[in-house]
Amino acid sequence: MRDLVDPTLLPGLDIMPALDLTEEALPAIREGLAQMSAMIPEPEGHGVAWREERFTAPAGHELLVRVYRPEAAAGTLPAILHIHGGGFVLGSVATNHLANIELAARAGAVVVSVDYRLAPETQGLGAVEDCYAALCWLRDRAAALDIDPARIAVRGESAGGGLAAALALLARDRGGPAIAHQNLIYPMLDDRTCAAAHAPHLGALVWTPQGNAFGWRSLLGREPGAADVSPYEAAARAGDLAGLPPAFIAVGALDLFVIEDLDHARRLIETGVPVELHVYPGAYHGFDVVPDAPPVRRMKRDAVAALRRALHPGEAA
Repeated sequence: MRDLVDPTLLPGLDIMPALDLTEEALPAIREGLAQMSAMIPEPEGHGVAWREERFTAPAGHELLVRVYRPEAAAGTLPAILHIHGGGFVLGSVATNHLANIELAARAGAVVVSVDYRLAPETQGLGAVEDCYAALCWLRDRAAALDIDPARIAVRGESAGGGLAAALALLARDRGGPAIAHQNLIYPMLDDRTCAAAHAPHLGALVWTPQGNAFGWRSLLGREPGAADVSPYEAAARAGDLAGLPPAFIAVGALDLFVIEDLDHARRLIETGVPVELHVYPGAYHGFDVVPDAPPVRRMKRDAVAALRRALHPGEAA
């Protein structure tokens, strides 16, 4: 399958081999990823201040958020609620730390990354409820954070993208905080993909059908594909997409999620929701692990441009 990969992205396959996810291996994989995140040095002079805050969720447990603000930005800023990826079973606010520093600077926004509870320890709606609690905290703390509560976007990668899409549904249905834009980076949207027949090159690299089934099984607490899966668990299960915020969706052409992401974009478009969709040739799941590769630079440019159009509507094109 490597012959289908954009040559500039091939180094990423050595950084991110496919994971054999099992309950037995999960603790060691988590520890390894945490050590890798801790080893990456923070660049000097990046111009973004960050800190961590904690608050109590409605269910009574404590949640951690990491808050990033561009130091040179003056006045009230828009905000981005960031939800990290990791197949629902991996990751933390440290996973995208450097990327969120860059995102805050380039988008001209306060970025708040939420450390939601992971599966299988927390199943069902626990993760999306944590994200909703963080969205409400962000709205309620608007004055203290000096952000505009009318300009809040949600963004996530992989499982985080799926949670961002589910959060948009949950906020709409509860009449919760308004979301101006959803920025979905190769989102994990549909548990039924685990049982679907795909061309063998889709999901052959990095995030495989085996890992995908493990992630969904861990979140749902049962085998994926059942008839009664909630749209707040798997956003592709939503019957009504009307009234959702405009969406940006980016995915690689070799990603296991490309079909479900294309279908989600189609359904949003048919409902009348504005959608910007990008499919990057020769790109596998998580291809932005190679930060300076041309496809990655294009994806970052496209995603940030969509955020700036949504969050800085008066800005010159």
